[in-house]
Amino acid sequence: MHPRDRHTRIVEYLDRHGSVSVEVLAEALGSSRETIRRDLAVLDDRGLVRKIHGGARRAAQIPEEASFDNRMFANVPEKRRIAQAAARLFVNGDALFLDAGSTSMFFAERLAALSNLTVITNAAGALRHLGGGGNRVFLLGGEYEAAAQETLGAITEADLRRYRPEHVVLTVGAVQEDAVLDFDLREASLSRAMIAQARKVTVLADHAKFRRPAVFAIADLARVDRLVTDRAPDPAMARALANASVQVIVAQDDPPLL
Repeated sequence: MHPRDRHTRIVEYLDRHGSVSVEVLAEALGSSRETIRRDLAVLDDRGLVRKIHGGARRAAQIPEEASFDNRMFANVPEKRRIAQAAARLFVNGDALFLDAGSTSMFFAERLAALSNLTVITNAAGALRHLGGGGNRVFLLGGEYEAAAQETLGAITEADLRRYRPEHVVLTVGAVQEDAVLDFDLREASLSRAMIAQARKVTVLADHAKFRRPAVFAIADLARVDRLVTDRAPDPAMARALANASVQVIVAQDDPPLL
């Protein structure tokens, strides 16, 4: 198992249960006790857990926006449910753009159960999930941003224009009553370019994204075909989505923890 996947599952367990022993984690994750102790040391250094004798406990607060790595540990159960529900919308042989948001990584893991896909992405982190099953995966070129394991910029946008897949799957920073938005100018620009080259737009967004303030517009709400979320929107937001003809899929099933 990749260290990032182990770290995600450790933090998810602690977020639910509060504390765990090294022995339990080692058995559940199929890893040695030494590996788990190193994982806990890394997570403790990053402020995501607190090491205690023989195990770890939940940190007082898990950061949500400081970095991509930390966003990977925010709202993990919700993101896993969204990813599972979103993957059910696709079938063998589909072609899609995929962006580099944190929820996209969970989606890529679920999507790997399909075969003969064509996936065009700027997310280097998605490659380890999608390389099997006879899938064809194209990593967009351009300037590499190590913090989020993604390519961005004018070269990336020029590269993606050679593709015309049926679908684009995006994670966004905010879902407002008239548009979907992001916090990063270059990421928003790349999302707009992907939308311009695809026919159907699927947005993955947990409930914390509803009405969240953000600056950079990606698309009018009417351009979104499907929104996959973990919780039904409030009545006003639900009306806005209905008026824009957005299909709302609320993820219900909670996948196994470990």
